[in-house]
Formats: sequence, structure tokens, C-alpha cells
Amino acid sequence: MRTGLIAQKEGMTRIFDDQGRHVPVTVLRVENCQVVAVRSEAKEGYTAVQLGAGNAKVKRTSKAMRGHFAKGKVEPKKKLVEFRVDEAGLIEVGAELGANHFIVGQFVDVQGKTLGKGFAGGMKRWGFAGLRASHGVSVSHRSIGSTGCAQDPGRVWKNKKMPGQFGNETVTTQNLKVVGIYPEEGLILVKGAVPGHDQGWVVIKDAVKKAAPADLPMPAGLKQKAGSAAPAAAAQEAPAAEAAPAEDVKE
Repeated sequence: MRTGLIAQKEGMTRIFDDQGRHVPVTVLRVENCQVVAVRSEAKEGYTAVQLGAGNAKVKRTSKAMRGHFAKGKVEPKKKLVEFRVDEAGLIEVGAELGANHFIVGQFVDVQGKTLGKGFAGGMKRWGFAGLRASHGVSVSHRSIGSTGCAQDPGRVWKNKKMPGQFGNETVTTQNLKVVGIYPEEGLILVKGAVPGHDQGWVVIKDAVKKAAPADLPMPAGLKQKAGSAAPAAAAQEAPAAEAAPAEDVKE
């Protein structure tokens, strides 16, 4: 089991597949996602990785949290999330993770906080049908109706669906397919909708109900520094340069 990522929801758009069919996708941005702390079995009794994302102002960070970030030698973060991992999934403090932590084609679970819609009635909140439009119903067409019996049990059952706060709760959308990865821009495109508003924080993890691909980066996909791919590109161009004299020999 490996760690997940903290990302920001940028919004929705669409892309086109090889057959020309449009695919609705949600754009997630991974930026400044670093390991802030590590939990070990010997000290804390469990193994986990604490990630932080987004840069926070020092003056808006509490003194205790400033000391926490200073211990890990990382800048203050806006969002902190702890991920349970195996012993092999631990990462050194200060390492920065990138969008290449996931691969195209795999399935992920995305967790976020839904849009808050305030106090809502039973029809909007739970999909109740409401009362009849006629036959004596007056000024109460959208009410929920009876909420229980009179004498037995003589009370309203616990967890009864009633009007109340709608939205603004943590929701996990499972089995979303990754259809695009752009490590340079730190963008991840997942098929379908993701809970939360634009610029809201979401947590991306490997899907628990789908088998993980065998070629996933282990223990994590670390962000590559600028210029790190240059030697690999030069190595790919070398055989092409050596192929030119061979053609001259054939002539």
C-alpha cells in the first residue's frame, strides 16, 4: 500500500479519444506536494506518510505548526493529509511528489468536500415526492408528510430523513479512470466528476476496489527536476547519429 496525493480541483473540460468521442474529465493540479513527516512503527505504532500541499503565509501559521514544518525543513503548507502506508511505502521527509505518481489507465478514488447548499427541504435533500397537488392539500405540497406513528413507538426514529443541512460533507468518488497525465504542468485528468468546488482540495488514492497496475511507481512518483530528462534524451539521439555512417557504407 502506497501513499496518495493532495491536489486542487481546477474544473471540468473534455478531451477526445482515438474514435473522436468526447470524454468529460476533471482537471486536478498537483503542486508543492511534499512529505512533511513520517510515522514509524517503532515510535508511533503505525506507518504513515504526512503530506502537505500549497504554500501558506508564515504569519498565518500558528507557532506550533511553524515548529512542525521547521522540523521537517519544509515551507508552511495550506493542506495536510496523512496516508497509511506499508513499511516499503515510506518516503523521506522533504521529498516532493508529482503527477507521475499515477499512470494513464489506472483507477483512483478521489475524496473531497461537496458544495454546501444550506438548509434544504426533504424534496431537494432526499428526493421525496411531496404531497398531492389536489384532494385537500393546501400550502403544504412540498412538505415531507408524516414522520412516525402516534402511540407506538410514540417518537421519531433516529436518522429519519428530514429537512436540514444539505451538502458540505466529505464524499469519496470511487473508480475514476485516469485518462491523462502531464508531469511538467502537474496535471492529472480523471474521467467524470469529482466532489468539491473549483480550487478546492481533494485527495487522490489508488482505487481500493480495482487491482493496481504492476508498473506503478514505488514507493511513489517523485517530481523530476528540470533538466533531469536531458541525459536520457541525449542517449536516445546517440544511436541515430551513429546510423548515418552506416548508410554511407551501403552506397
